Amino acid sequence: MKKNIVRFITLFLIYGSLYSMIEILYRGYTHWMMYVLSAICCVCIGRFNENISWKFPFVLQCLCGGLLITIGEFVVGMICNVWLGMNIWDYSHMRWNLYGVICPQFSLIWCALSGVVIVVDDYLKYWFFNDDKPKYKLL
Repeated sequence: MKKNIVRFITLFLIYGSLYSMIEILYRGYTHWMMYVLSAICCVCIGRFNENISWKFPFVLQCLCGGLLITIGEFVVGMICNVWLGMNIWDYSHMRWNLYGVICPQFSLIWCALSGVVIVVDDYLKYWFFNDDKPKYKLL
């Protein structure tokens, strides 16, 4: 049990920090809620991938990860941006956005970013937690 908590906290901190750095490089700033959301999404993607076969196509893993992030972004966006008026991000200028909190363009970006998360997660677990060495089936 203690090992699982250490594993979760370690991965949570790594993912939140990495995403925050990416966002700061892209937008010039971030928000603490983005740290939390990105860390939760990345940990969930990692947990999802722990429970599927190595034969599950990598492209489908990326699509599942992108969907998971989009759902997380929608839930947090509706609560923080729409209901609480925190305006953490705004996609209202993007075509086909939904309430300004999600849009297909960023959902595609999340699918691509999920691929990075999957590989990083697998190798972190391999190097630091003695999990199986990663192997992938592209399609």
